[in-house]
Amino acid sequence: MTKTIQTEASPSANGRPDTQRTGTERTGTRTGMLRGRFSRLVRRVQRAYADGHNRPLAGYTVVLGGYSALLGLLTGIGRATGTRLPERVGVQDTVLLCLATHKASRLLAKDAVTSPLRAPFARYEEPAGEAELNESVRGSGVQHAVGELITCPFCLGVWVASGLTAGLVFAPRPTRLVLTALTAIATSDTIQLVYDGAKKRLAN
Repeated sequence: MTKTIQTEASPSANGRPDTQRTGTERTGTRTGMLRGRFSRLVRRVQRAYADGHNRPLAGYTVVLGGYSALLGLLTGIGRATGTRLPERVGVQDTVLLCLATHKASRLLAKDAVTSPLRAPFARYEEPAGEAELNESVRGSGVQHAVGELITCPFCLGVWVASGLTAGLVFAPRPTRLVLTALTAIATSDTIQLVYDGAKKRLAN
């Protein structure tokens, strides 16, 4: 007499045998496992990099992603509108771009008048002379990362230069007007500093 042996499938987390689980459920389980492994890897890398310091790598990633998305958007607009890159950038435009980037970066990152733009991410510390301020970054995560970006003229220079360069490609005439104005402001600031320094030397 032949005995029939029935093999029971092991139950899954939802009470149903594994053989009855849908493909979506199995895919979701695998995805969850991969996410867990990735999260643990990210935390391990962050701890090893930070070495006990507050380094918001996730916030930096968001900022970097925003910059990359902006470049991608500009590239897409250029292709959609048929805008072509110039074969070269003239010396005059390059000089204007350098001076304008310097001035715009310091206006956004250090000027007292633009402090309301930085207020959600920074804390006032003290005057830095010549209408500029020293500020400290506050918060954590994305807030801290953005704060470091907008209070650092060196960091902002990358964004400003990218924006002004894109302006030269898409709208060269109005962009050159903006570049000229910012260059004039930077030159005026330099003359003012030289003038004040000369007055102090003559007074002594």
